Amino acid sequence: MIKEALEYLVKLGNKDVVEVNGQAYATGSMNLLESPSARTIDVRSLSGLIDYLKSNFDELDNVLIQIESATSVVAYSTLNDDYNRQKWIRASALLPDFRFDSFYDSESFNIKLQSCFLDNDDRKIMLQVVGNIREEAVQTFGDDGVSQSVVARTGIAQVGDVKVPNPVMLSPYRTFVEIDQPESNFVFRMKEGAKCALFEADSGAWELEAMDNIKDHLMRELQDLIDSGDVHIIS
Repeated sequence: MIKEALEYLVKLGNKDVVEVNGQAYATGSMNLLESPSARTIDVRSLSGLIDYLKSNFDELDNVLIQIESATSVVAYSTLNDDYNRQKWIRASALLPDFRFDSFYDSESFNIKLQSCFLDNDDRKIMLQVVGNIREEAVQTFGDDGVSQSVVARTGIAQVGDVKVPNPVMLSPYRTFVEIDQPESNFVFRMKEGAKCALFEADSGAWELEAMDNIKDHLMRELQDLIDSGDVHIIS
């Protein structure tokens, strides 16, 4: 009798965990180990997140929107009985590929400037320089490590030294396309073989500006839900 009782107690302590429909249960009594949660919806724009919240498709209330970064925004539920929050939807910015701090050949750099950056005066100057350099002619002058010159075509048949601008103010696509792209300083460098690179020079201030722009955009688009108390925004 004692042996049987001990064996029963051992069985009680040896429960396995199984998964049913994505939820974890303990065998025996099939106790649910954690509260069920819906899969987070992933979208690639602020418009997708805004449309979902405006539609009230899942009849949500008291939604908390957190602007995590310049490229990520998440909408959370209130705390459940387990003191956890449900991530209802996440918006992740869809951005072109540009590698800062890396050198490109002049042709690739020219294409990237036109496809990954908004048009402005400094971009025009850089395109003129990069589009007309001779491959063997990048040279450095001065002792400050900043100023550079290249030999570039200045006319149909003329070739002359052109000073490379530094720093340059540019607006690359670094956040959601629905909002203004922050303009910031970059160090523009060239080296032998007509290689070109951009180095960020604003200590990340652009991201704080982008997050403020995201918040302003969401507040305009979701004003009715904010006024009703159904949506709250933090960054």
